[in-house]
Amino acid sequence: MAKAEAIKKRAPVKTRRPPVGASPGTLIADPSARRSELRLTLISPQKFKTIENASIDDLNTHCDKWPVLWLDCTGLANIQLIEEIGRIFSLHPLALEDVVNTGQRPKVDFFEDHAFVVVRMIDDVTSHRYEQIAVFFGKNFVVTFQEREGDPFDPVRKRIESSAPNRLRARGADYLAYALIDAVVDSYFPPIEAAGELVDSIEDEMLHSTHKHQMRQLHELRRDANVLKGVLWPMRDALATLIRNDVPYVKAETKIFLNDTLDHSLRLIELVETQRDMLTGLIEMHLSLSQARTNDVISYLTIVSVIFMPLTFLVGIWGMNFDPESSPWNMPELKAYYGYPLSLLFMALVAFGLIAFFKWKKWL
Repeated sequence: MAKAEAIKKRAPVKTRRPPVGASPGTLIADPSARRSELRLTLISPQKFKTIENASIDDLNTHCDKWPVLWLDCTGLANIQLIEEIGRIFSLHPLALEDVVNTGQRPKVDFFEDHAFVVVRMIDDVTSHRYEQIAVFFGKNFVVTFQEREGDPFDPVRKRIESSAPNRLRARGADYLAYALIDAVVDSYFPPIEAAGELVDSIEDEMLHSTHKHQMRQLHELRRDANVLKGVLWPMRDALATLIRNDVPYVKAETKIFLNDTLDHSLRLIELVETQRDMLTGLIEMHLSLSQARTNDVISYLTIVSVIFMPLTFLVGIWGMNFDPESSPWNMPELKAYYGYPLSLLFMALVAFGLIAFFKWKKWL
């Protein structure tokens, strides 16, 4: 069972794509996609309103009555609902196609009146399952699409619901989009730091003694580091693109905060690169220590064999069938009164003599 789970964990993530030759912008739901649910958050500097299990009617009713609107769609099974959301906010059909076809590379696309950002977050730290989050934002709206429940947006929601004045309610939709992207980027810190602590503990354990399970842990951690590297580098490029482009719905003051998120992504990349280098060094160290341990075992076995070689030789000679009565050369020691203890004493002297010789040669 454990082996099957490990194989299942290493299975590559399959990206669902439209059929070959399909019209661009064709939306096809994944059969395993979760049921779509909407959460509508209406924001103004003085107040806010959250509508759980919102509908398209709620969206049409409040769309033009609030300064900032955040629509969060969880689950991508309802294609008609996603198409209707795209129609209301005039979202580009190619971008909506990327929303449904999860597994996209983190990126940023700019359109006439809105931007489309794809980021990836660690959905489950234990199984290292990643989830795609798509963020659309324009002048007065933010629309997010996620594959399933569970996200790092709770701190953002609490800031919106706070009674104290805050930037999230006072600033525009671009700042809300920044806060959501920043929450996704910052959510990488706990698992990466936990992985770093695990690497340090494995290193300390290896310096004490090496075990087979350590090599398996090191390879799993290095594989996870490679996956993180493949996610964080394009995310860094996407943030840099979001900062460099000059579009009217991304204010200059918001770009200052986006620069901070870019710094966080660079720090994450440095942490992952450092851990990857450490893991490579620890794997080589484990191989060297294991080889040294094997050499020590072989050396001790060789020494033991060398010690017993003369003893086996003596026992072999004394164990032969001699007749001391037929000739004085036919091993007269066979009839010695103290022959047995003297032979054991002689063999013990030979063994200790060899051990002393090995120590003098510093082979022991």
